[in-house]
Amino acid sequence: AALVTIIGIAGSAPRTAGSKMLVYDDGQIVGTVGGGTFEHKVIDAAVQTLRTGVPARYSANLSRDLGMCCGGEMEAYIEPLETVVDLVIYGAGHVGAATARLAESAGFRVTLVDERPEFTEPEDHSPAVNVICGDPIRQLDVLPWGITAYHLIVTHSHQLDQDLVEAILPRDVGWLGMIGSRTKVTKFFMRFRAAGIDEKLFSKLSAPVGLDIGAETPDEIAVSIVAEIVRVKRRSVQPPAPLSDQKIDARGGDGVAHPPALT
Repeated sequence: AALVTIIGIAGSAPRTAGSKMLVYDDGQIVGTVGGGTFEHKVIDAAVQTLRTGVPARYSANLSRDLGMCCGGEMEAYIEPLETVVDLVIYGAGHVGAATARLAESAGFRVTLVDERPEFTEPEDHSPAVNVICGDPIRQLDVLPWGITAYHLIVTHSHQLDQDLVEAILPRDVGWLGMIGSRTKVTKFFMRFRAAGIDEKLFSKLSAPVGLDIGAETPDEIAVSIVAEIVRVKRRSVQPPAPLSDQKIDARGGDGVAHPPALT
């Protein structure tokens, strides 16, 4: 949910500063900040902050901007409340297991799904990770969904990957990623298009998944995947440059750092 607080008013307004309202991801509310068009606009803004994770302000002149009769002005601060985010990982192989370890330590509630018993032994994974041994497709209805549920596909089978993406795309999900080469991803989209899947859903899939850090080992790939989730979903920042590339006046010159090995 997002907490909306009126932080400023001027003139005639339906609520005073300090009034609060809670907005859930489906637009349902608890409390009110005055009703009418202003409240409707604030609810829309609150739902958007839940998707981005970034606090926001919304202000308006009630008459000029919104056509309300009050004539005053109101400003609201909209704060997305921290919630536990589920990360469902399909595939408990090298990359899946490494990603589960890292994501769990980063604060995600991790569920690991694989149909192979030898990869789902509880002692091979953190006690905090929910490990499910079974056909991933048949587990979909018992898994978490919604904007606070992220799903990552890293199975051992290209066909299973394709079947999972096709089954998940129409569902309500906060983020969907799939490992694979650009060639694999291109072929999948061609098959989805031929199968008549709505192309508007294609943008929901983050693939190839992960930030480009030159990762090769399973642990490095896990770093790139979790880094993408943090950047895109938890912190909503633009593609980052290395911290050492940011200008620091004390360095002199152009203020740009160049690692010695690359100079």
